[in-house]
Amino acid sequence: MSAVRRIAILGGGSWGTALAIVLTRSHRPHDIFLWVHNARLAEDLRRERENKTYLPGHALPQEVQVVNDIAATVGAADTVVMAVPSSYARAVLAQSRPHLRRESAVVSATKGLEPSTHLRMTEVIAQVCGLKSDQVAVLSGPSFAQEAARGEPTAVVIASRNAASPAGEIEGGGGKLAAELQEEFAGPGFRLYTNSDVLGVELAGAMKNVMAIAAGACQGLGLGSNALAALITRGLAEMSRLAVALGARQETLSGLAGLGDLVLTCTGSLSRNRHVGLELGKGRALKEILANMRMVAEGVGTTAALLALASEAQIELPITEQVNAILHSGKAPSDAIREIMERPLKRE
Repeated sequence: MSAVRRIAILGGGSWGTALAIVLTRSHRPHDIFLWVHNARLAEDLRRERENKTYLPGHALPQEVQVVNDIAATVGAADTVVMAVPSSYARAVLAQSRPHLRRESAVVSATKGLEPSTHLRMTEVIAQVCGLKSDQVAVLSGPSFAQEAARGEPTAVVIASRNAASPAGEIEGGGGKLAAELQEEFAGPGFRLYTNSDVLGVELAGAMKNVMAIAAGACQGLGLGSNALAALITRGLAEMSRLAVALGARQETLSGLAGLGDLVLTCTGSLSRNRHVGLELGKGRALKEILANMRMVAEGVGTTAALLALASEAQIELPITEQVNAILHSGKAPSDAIREIMERPLKRE
C-alpha cells in the first residue's frame, strides 16, 4: 500500500466524526473526507463545523471536508474507514465498491456482526468489495468518541493479516497494513497497537456490547460492585471461550480489544449498550428505550448472531443467552440474573 495521503471516513455518527477530528492531529498530514449519508446533516456540519446531533460540543477542524457524494469520497481515497452501524454496512459498501481504487485499503471501525449473515465486518468488506485480506483491517478497543475527540489519552488496536502468511504476522504483531496504518493514524493522545488476530479483535468488539447490556441491567436492578465484578469476569470468560473455539488467540481477549473495551463499556457512563441495560433493569420496555436513542446500541442486534455462532461451535454462552431473552423474549432482568446465579455449580 502506498503512503496514506487521503482518508475517507464513511459515517457521520459519533465515532466517524470523532475519528475525523482525531486524525487531523496525527503525526502525518492527511486530506480527510467525512461522508455523511443524510444530506441535511452534511450541510449542517459544513456550515456549523459541529455535529450537534451525534457529537455536540466538538469543533470539526476546517481541514475536514464534509461530503454527501460517496462516489467522489471513495474514488479519491487511499484509505476508507467504515464507521457505520453493522446493519447498514453492506448497503454502504455496495455503494462504495464501484468507486474504490484497486490499491485502496478499507478499515472497519464498526463493532458488531451483520445481523442477517452473522459475518464479521471485515468479512462483509472482503465479500462486497472483492478485496484481499491484506487490504482489510479493523480498528477497535476502548474508545468513547467524546473522550477521543477531546484529545484524552486513548489506546486502540489496529489489526490486519498478510495475504502471503497464514499467521499474518510481521515484526510488531500485525500484518503489513496494520503497521502502516499504525504510523499513519497515531498522534498525540491516540496510540495504536498492531495485531494480526482480526477474528479475535472483531469478536471481542461485538461480544463486549452484549456484556455491557448485562452490566447495565445489574445496575438498573440496584445491584452493587460484587455483581458487576462477577459479570465482567465471567463475561470475559464467555467471550474468550467462543473466540478461541472459533480460532482467535486467548491473548487478544486479554488485551485492549477484549478486556480493555469490556471494562470501558460495562462501567462507563457514555456506553450506549450499558444505557440500554440500565433502563431495562429499571423496568422500561426495549422499544421505548431505543425510540429515545439517537445512536445505535450494537449489542441489541448482536445477541442472536453470537448465539448462532456458539451453537455451531457447541459453546455455552449463559450470559448472552439471558441477555437475548431479556431483549427479544420479554424476560425480566431479575429473573435472568437469578437464573445465571442458579446454574449448576462448577469450577472456574
